Amino acid sequence: MPPPITPETPTSRDDPDDLVFLDEPAAQPAPAVPHGVWRVMIVDDDEDVHSTTTFALGNLDMQGRPLEFVHAYSAAQARELLRHEHDIAVILLDVVMEQDDAGLHLVRHIRETLKLADVRIILRTGQPGYAPEIDAIRDFDINDYKTKSELTRIKLYTTVTAAIRSYEQIRKISDSRRGLNQIVHASTELMALHGVANFAAGVLAQAAALLGQDCSGFLCAQEGCDAPQLHVLAATSAWMSYEGRQFAAGALPVPLAARALAERRNLYTADAVALYFAGKSCRTFVAQLDVARAPSELEERLLDVFAANVAVGLDNVELVAHLHEAAFYDILSKLPNRTRLVEILDATLAGPARDGAVLSLVDLDHFAETNDALGHAFGDQLLAAVAGRLQHSLGRHLTVARIGGDIFAVLGEEAAVNPANILAQFQQPFNIEGQDVQLSATLGLVRLAEHDGSGSDALKDADIALKRAKSQQRAGHFYFSRNMGVEIRERVRMMHALRTAFSQNELFLMYQPQIDLATRRPVGAEALLRWRTRDGKFVSPDRFIPIAEYSGLIIELGEWVLRTACAELVRLRAAGHRGFTISVNVSQVQFRHPQFLAMLRQALENTGAPPEYVELEITESMAMEEPHLLVEMLGEVRRTGVKVAIDDFGTGFSSLSHLQRLQIDRLKIDRAFVTEITGSSRGSSIAEMVIQLGRNLGLSIVAEGVEDERQAQVLYHLGCPLAQGFLFARPMAAEDLAGWLAGEARQSA
Repeated sequence: MPPPITPETPTSRDDPDDLVFLDEPAAQPAPAVPHGVWRVMIVDDDEDVHSTTTFALGNLDMQGRPLEFVHAYSAAQARELLRHEHDIAVILLDVVMEQDDAGLHLVRHIRETLKLADVRIILRTGQPGYAPEIDAIRDFDINDYKTKSELTRIKLYTTVTAAIRSYEQIRKISDSRRGLNQIVHASTELMALHGVANFAAGVLAQAAALLGQDCSGFLCAQEGCDAPQLHVLAATSAWMSYEGRQFAAGALPVPLAARALAERRNLYTADAVALYFAGKSCRTFVAQLDVARAPSELEERLLDVFAANVAVGLDNVELVAHLHEAAFYDILSKLPNRTRLVEILDATLAGPARDGAVLSLVDLDHFAETNDALGHAFGDQLLAAVAGRLQHSLGRHLTVARIGGDIFAVLGEEAAVNPANILAQFQQPFNIEGQDVQLSATLGLVRLAEHDGSGSDALKDADIALKRAKSQQRAGHFYFSRNMGVEIRERVRMMHALRTAFSQNELFLMYQPQIDLATRRPVGAEALLRWRTRDGKFVSPDRFIPIAEYSGLIIELGEWVLRTACAELVRLRAAGHRGFTISVNVSQVQFRHPQFLAMLRQALENTGAPPEYVELEITESMAMEEPHLLVEMLGEVRRTGVKVAIDDFGTGFSSLSHLQRLQIDRLKIDRAFVTEITGSSRGSSIAEMVIQLGRNLGLSIVAEGVEDERQAQVLYHLGCPLAQGFLFARPMAAEDLAGWLAGEARQSA
């Protein structure tokens, strides 16, 4: 295992699983600054990933600091390093290392065992389809997910910069919260003191506590307007002899404290701190503390707050209210924020009110477009207007919160928190700067009576329901159910099983011949993907293909199918079947992938398959989506020489004018119409219409699912030239196909 050191300048390599940096304007390194470094840990079992990452980021500054890299080449090594490596800001973590989910287990170790909540974790994988599911993100606290192939140099820089900014903000908030808690504690302690002397001594003690060190010092009051006098109210350690003494104005024998009074501000040096407390009626105070080290920037800010708090006579009610407001309420809308909502949910779940309570997330549809078009100031006003309407129209007895950019939450009795009531709030437009803006919203709801878990878990369940609602339709709603959680877990299980099956060669291709109805000779075959588990059971494509598409595995899987089918075509041609065509199904996810055309060209080049004998099948629904882009894409495919067919034709609602513009070669009649062809005039009419349409457009026609001779005869007499189905041959393995074709050739001879 390589040692955890910073690699030297890396060499490039053409591995698609590695980070690939496209041609981009070079980022200019910022001038060096002496304010420390940001520590970035790279966890990946590929040395080139380490080299490429450090090469991309090594000479750049982020947030005014350079980067320092810590390297681990396995999850186990990362665990060991994290035991003694501190102040790691970002972890760039590979998903698949020793095991398929080694990266995810490392995240759990970081969050739960090491309790490192501040570090930002960015998952990276060289397998484009390996994306963590909802449960994985929910359970492992992942901050970002990227595939290595999508991370250009600029995108990598942007991603890491965003993570560092987030880390810096979280650290500042954490440090500030601890310091502000100390101030609240100090104020509480001071309020318990009686008398000026006790108060002054308490101020010195609490100021020293904020600095985290033992300090000697004094506090004095300046009284009077015309000829002010300085009275030392309290002193500690080396300054004890000053306690009770008086000095004329300007005669205080301590230059720093005298300067603080004259300049009416706090002063900080390497060996002393002077705090100025503005008072009323010509009465002000100053304290000086000798320090062993200079205060940090945060400590200076905390002392500024502390001094201002003390200056108003220990009245910290406004400070406490402000701290509470900042910690628990959204600044823009003044509504409870996510943190406060979780507290309210926890309290509701712990009490009798849970039985009838419902939590609804309200996601504004297409708000980002409005924000981009009309500006962020306009968007902020619109969000405030939505907050006001939800709060005032739904009723003060409900809790309305803003938990994200354009996501609100409503909590209360089910009679009030229901989709009809909430969606009704968006029927009327919002008037912003004299302009009417019509909004819609999508809801995800969870009934707390049916929920087992914390308030945070209830919020996550509502978010799962919201995602389901958004995937089905905008301006709709969905209630979370236990079955939904089971479905998600089953989908995750299936996703991992499919990935394992692919890596262990449990997936394979079968080929169903396509026959010329006039000569009954085979002219081609459709490649069909199948999955047989180790125990011999088959998993239906209807189950695993959607999972492959959802997870992104279909990209890698589809490339394998195309290459395998092309290689089989080459073998068949070498065996003498020169006019044979192989058809391959292409999913919408594959077809839209930016590297699809490059992958197609590479597969043809690597296998040597003649493109004119390769056919891609797309569904009719795909052909109807984004028609302008599809026309352009199909043109590019056709320029490779590959043919294109529309599968399941007749099941959708194709625009004939659009169909005419598509550069396709063949229509496939759906098996449903073939089944009905001898049973109803409607089935025959649809098949005849498709055949006639194809003939008018100059397209070839293939009928699917032909199971008996009568169907074949009807299709032939209707003018359909080609067919496939059990009447002619069932799907068969590649070796069986070669033998079957040889037998057919002998019979024809």
